[in-house]
Amino acid sequence: MKVHDLKPAEGATKRRKRVGRGIGGKGGKTAGRGTKGQKARGSIPVSFEGGQLPMSMRIPKLRGFNNPFRVEYQAINLDTLQECGLDVITPESLYSKGLVSKGALVKVLARGELTRKVSVSAHGFSKSAEAAITAAGGSTEIVSKPFGVRPAFHGSAHTNR
Repeated sequence: MKVHDLKPAEGATKRRKRVGRGIGGKGGKTAGRGTKGQKARGSIPVSFEGGQLPMSMRIPKLRGFNNPFRVEYQAINLDTLQECGLDVITPESLYSKGLVSKGALVKVLARGELTRKVSVSAHGFSKSAEAAITAAGGSTEIVSKPFGVRPAFHGSAHTNR
């Protein structure tokens, strides 16, 4: 027996009823939907629950939350700084090497080892990365972010009128 020989048992499957194909035979005209009314028309969305608050809105885990003030950094690790071969490292020099995207906020993290003296300017450092850079004889400088405290929110929030 081969895969193409497999088929369901006799009587296990039934052909789909094709309705709405003219007035000849059953399933024509109103196609088993009765006459008039909301259910006779194809206007009810699948998620419609008769006007009560839908499940997707009742359960908060389905909606999620997007923080409008989130500050996202691009991480650069010490092993990447070791390999890049630069003595003075800035977000612009990392961009020119193709290691970060344009205008990204750069944060240095401590994965890997740094064995040479480098001067690193970034928007943020982890404590262990800062310690590793200074232990190797290098220096760290925090670059100011392109915004003040946090970026302004430009969304459609509820406002008091």
